[in-house]
Parts: sequence; structure tokens; C-alpha cells
Amino acid sequence: MRLAPEGRIIVLPLFLLTGLILYLTVSMGTSFTLVGIAFGLLVFCLNFFRDPVRNVPAGKNLILAPADGKIVKLIEVDDPEIGESQLVSIFLNVFNVHANRMPIEGTFTDVKYHKGKFMAAFDHKASDENERTEITIISKVGTLKVKQIAGLIARRILCYAKNGESMEMGGRL
Repeated sequence: MRLAPEGRIIVLPLFLLTGLILYLTVSMGTSFTLVGIAFGLLVFCLNFFRDPVRNVPAGKNLILAPADGKIVKLIEVDDPEIGESQLVSIFLNVFNVHANRMPIEGTFTDVKYHKGKFMAAFDHKASDENERTEITIISKVGTLKVKQIAGLIARRILCYAKNGESMEMGGRL
């Protein structure tokens, strides 16, 4: 299992803290309750920050899902910046991989960060009101927009897209 670099700052100290609590618990002969809590939190964080290797399928006219999760909305919209388009909303629960991937090879033409709330991500208002990054991509099939939205638990977005740069399909956004 590969760990996302962004998670190391959380997982490594938690690993050391869990080890220290285990050592103190064994040496003092006290209850293992605190060890169990620390270990559970460590396992949760390891699961949340996992970053599995993704194999990009070969073929033409492919657009990959940029995220793991459940598709909760699929509708036609008239986006003010890119016009008529398809909106695909993917909800990521705490057990999904949270590393987003480039859906198609392309060049970033606009990357905007918006401060906002941290409402539960399953609330459809979160798309417009929560902290988010909107990434516009020019590709061989046209213009796409990827929106990364923070939630109640996943409260930060680290986006590697930069205006004018290109990225291969499957690259880490």
C-alpha cells in the first residue's frame, strides 16, 4: 500500500504516538483502552490517506473518473464558464481514496481556489458553498471542469494543477 505524501505529516506522528502509548501501557500495566483508541485512529488515517497505484487504460476517447466514490448526480448544466456540459458529481465518503486523478490528458487554463464553508459533502449545497478548487482543462475532446470540494471531515484541498501546465491522464490532481 502506498501512502499519499500529504498524509505523512499526520500518519507518522500518530504512529509514533501509538507506539509510545503502547510502551507506556505495557510498562505500567494499565488498561489497553487508550492503545485501542490510538490504534483505531491510526488505521483510519492509513486507510484515508492510502494512494493506490492506478493503471490508466489504453484506448481512444476515454475520460476517467477523477475520484473514487459514488456518483450521486448526473445532469446536463449550462456552466457560466464552459457552456452546456454534463455534470457528474461523485461523493467520497471517509473510506474512499481521496487522491483525485486527471480525467484526461490536457492543459490547465484556469485554476481557482474559493474559500467557503465545511458542510457535509453529501449536501448538494456543499458544491457551491464549501471550500473548493475549480480546475478548467482544455483537452482533445473540448473543455472540462473538475471541482474539488472540501467537506466536514476532509477539510483541506491540495491541488497540483497550475495554469498553463499540462498533465497526463491519471496524474494526481
